[in-house]
Amino acid sequence: MSQNDRTIFALTYTSNSGDEVALANHAGKALLIVNTASKCGLTPQYHGLQSIHSECKDRGLVVIGFPCDQFAHQEPGDDATIADFCRINYGVDFALSTKVDVNGSGAHPVFAFLKERAGGLIIDAIKWNFTKFLVAPDGRTVKRYAPQTSPESIRGDIEAALPVPSH
Repeated sequence: MSQNDRTIFALTYTSNSGDEVALANHAGKALLIVNTASKCGLTPQYHGLQSIHSECKDRGLVVIGFPCDQFAHQEPGDDATIADFCRINYGVDFALSTKVDVNGSGAHPVFAFLKERAGGLIIDAIKWNFTKFLVAPDGRTVKRYAPQTSPESIRGDIEAALPVPSH
């Protein structure tokens, strides 16, 4: 299988509660994958992510937050602390992974795939918390958005990426 034939749906991640999750469970859906942090100036973006999740989950959008502590130690908590913070402060009920690295030799395979598919403007490395990746239902097509780009501002792209309902 060539690199271009690979899809994100071949990968897995570990949920915040320790369960292995196959992205194949979401094949045919659009994915919004975000590296998150609880102590960042951009943390209020959890509101927008939760809003989009609530409005679009029944139409084929899966939002997954990947907490990461690689940027100025802005995600210091353990997995339970992170989950509680997100639920209590932002009402988050979308999927969260265990804390991961998004850059370097220990980068999570999901982020290695995303950076390969949608590199950055200057370098492919993720530069800060709340970098967003929108993966089309084909599992191959990826759009990347800067940390400062609000979830609300990409709503049009999200709507366009949602799978077409079959009747």
